[in-house]
Amino acid sequence: MTVTTIIIQSEPFDVARETDLLRGENLSIGAIVTFVGLVRDMNEGVTVQGLTLEHYPGMAEKAIKQIVREACRRWSVETVKVVHRVGKLQPSDPIVYVGVASQHRGDAFAACEFIMDFLKVQAPFWKKEKTRNQDRWLEARTSDQASLQKWLK
Repeated sequence: MTVTTIIIQSEPFDVARETDLLRGENLSIGAIVTFVGLVRDMNEGVTVQGLTLEHYPGMAEKAIKQIVREACRRWSVETVKVVHRVGKLQPSDPIVYVGVASQHRGDAFAACEFIMDFLKVQAPFWKKEKTRNQDRWLEARTSDQASLQKWLK
């Protein structure tokens, strides 16, 4: 049975602490793979001054749970942790943490990539970028959609 933790919060998170909690006392874990997404200071050639993330409470957690459940169905995974921030963020702030622990590295790598690819496109989060000249809502990138397609074959 996979242990899953999903947290949506406005506060920063500590990557090392989250990874320690992911492993816990489980001695059968042989691999931990993590992904941390950060706010970039440039997007499409424009300087980014900040980013505001909004979500649909309840629905966002449900969508992430479904994504994690599918990853656990496909790969042998011991624990999964997803921490996603909302609110106002600055360049270099961490946005998302996805951690996957399993007995073997192949399962951990695949499940982590799968979760992040689906999270990026299917979880109900909205990003508004603040630039020098305007605030603009961001849409899913074509490359994010393409990354998702490889899992649907």
